[in-house]
Amino acid sequence: MSRRLPRTRAPLALALGAALAVPLALTPPATAADAYTVTPLKFTVRAGGRACTVDADLYRPAGVDRDHPAPAVLGTNGFGGSKTDGSTDTIGKAFAQRGYVSLVYSGLGFGRSGCLISLDDPDIDGAAASRLVDFLGGTRAADGGTTADFVTRDAPGDPRVGMIGGSYGGAVQLATAAVDHRLDALVPMITWNDLAYALAPNNAVGRGDVPGAFKWQWTNGFYLIGEGQPLLQPALDPSRINSLACLHFVTEACRTVHTLNSGSYPADRTAELLAYARRVSPVSYLDRVDTPTLLVQGQADTLFNLNEATATYRTLKARGTPVKMIWQSWGHSAGITGPASGELDLTKGNLETSYVGRRVLAWFDRHLRGRPHVDTGPAFAYHRDWVTDPDRTYATAEHLPPLSRTLYLSGDGKLVEDRRKVARGSRGYTNRLIPTSHSESSLAGLIGLPDPPPSDTEGTYLDWTSAPLKRPLDVVGAPRATLKVVSPKAERTQNSSDAADKLVLFAKLYDVAPDGTRTLVRRLVAPVRVPDVTRSFTVTLPGIVHRYDRGHRLRFVIAASDDAYFGNRGVKPVTVVSTEDELHALHLPTVD
Repeated sequence: MSRRLPRTRAPLALALGAALAVPLALTPPATAADAYTVTPLKFTVRAGGRACTVDADLYRPAGVDRDHPAPAVLGTNGFGGSKTDGSTDTIGKAFAQRGYVSLVYSGLGFGRSGCLISLDDPDIDGAAASRLVDFLGGTRAADGGTTADFVTRDAPGDPRVGMIGGSYGGAVQLATAAVDHRLDALVPMITWNDLAYALAPNNAVGRGDVPGAFKWQWTNGFYLIGEGQPLLQPALDPSRINSLACLHFVTEACRTVHTLNSGSYPADRTAELLAYARRVSPVSYLDRVDTPTLLVQGQADTLFNLNEATATYRTLKARGTPVKMIWQSWGHSAGITGPASGELDLTKGNLETSYVGRRVLAWFDRHLRGRPHVDTGPAFAYHRDWVTDPDRTYATAEHLPPLSRTLYLSGDGKLVEDRRKVARGSRGYTNRLIPTSHSESSLAGLIGLPDPPPSDTEGTYLDWTSAPLKRPLDVVGAPRATLKVVSPKAERTQNSSDAADKLVLFAKLYDVAPDGTRTLVRRLVAPVRVPDVTRSFTVTLPGIVHRYDRGHRLRFVIAASDDAYFGNRGVKPVTVVSTEDELHALHLPTVD
């Protein structure tokens, strides 16, 4: 077990001020004269019952040797990348320049590493990464005989080592920490908590046993990247071949994608789908993670939204694991625009000049360099895109903002703050057999294609709009809505053994400017597979950080479909009835 540093409390009072409201101890990068060496390495490991080669690069700062050891940073690529892609390669260089021994590697099934793609399974991907920790701890050699006796150790075989990386390279950190307690610090960025939620989100509160609406664009895009590895990496290692039906993924992953694409979710296949997706997700093993963790999640992310990091944060915090969280501006949906000005860019390694970068350096200073008095910043921080002063872009808080403002859905299509002003009324919509609402083309930004603005077809959605705001309203967190719908056709099929027969709807929040221009906040939607159309239900929308400016109006929408997701099976008209006894409400987490 690694030596744990004593925790000190950072000043956590709400601080809307300079980006660095608390001083952070920084380690300056090495000068050009302070070179580092790069040594390509191969490791043969056992993972998932197979022997496979892990392709890695070891970055060793000048002057680091057995008598002058240094802590280590371990990193790997996002899905479809390798040790040589921009962000992974930069991790090696950036931390070697700052005096850390860096070991970056191509994840299993990518680059020139062997084995199948196993979705960051702790028993496979986590186990493989643990063998690299063995190398850093001096208890095993690389295939060519190279050893590492120059890494700081807390005990024999126990190196002082942290991990950093994004997306697929983020979840593997938690998977590794679940099987190897020698890790001393983690920085998972823009990654998932539960793949079942990420790939087929059901935002109905308390119904994690029912898959939601299949996020087919994101899922199939990544699936094709995985199955298309021969086109990206010729002469594949035989350990990367599964079968003709499932070329490069583990069989369970292929079955999960095939089930989702079938659009049919009978009870037995649903149970298998959810069980596998969760088994390889942090949601199932966070109770084994005790490594200090700095979570960084992106606001512009329809793949892994802010709710994913929030769930991980709350779980780790509840079990006493040191954890802090930052909501930065960029995520998977940033597309070709990349990080906002002044934000951390992993391809550039701008650690000292970005808020998130400075927080990362402080996190590693404290937990890897053994500097217990380094202040690692507030418990929670979030980027505000409406603030132009670069020194005030981030706001900080001790806790996530609570649900503090309620608006009621009136029968006349208004959002009202006084429940006594709710008008009686009945309004409805009907879905069509093809999608009639557009939120995003999920992969458009990644491949440089334009994406049409969000839209909804008349008659296939309902909306409720507030009065113009008298002063700005800042929403920070995940809104919730309490609803009840009437749908006789859906009621007749809701007891079907196939979950796909249940009613699906899509909830979302727009910002309506004084000139009538509508903005779907971050293009985020909340798919819901309604658990029981005879009862009210609660929807948790994706977390946002958004200012509704003075004169703007909030608009809450429920739509029958969304072309980035699978929708309803058959036509199921929906009616929403508002009375004094049947109140529908929208609850917002706000800050002053």
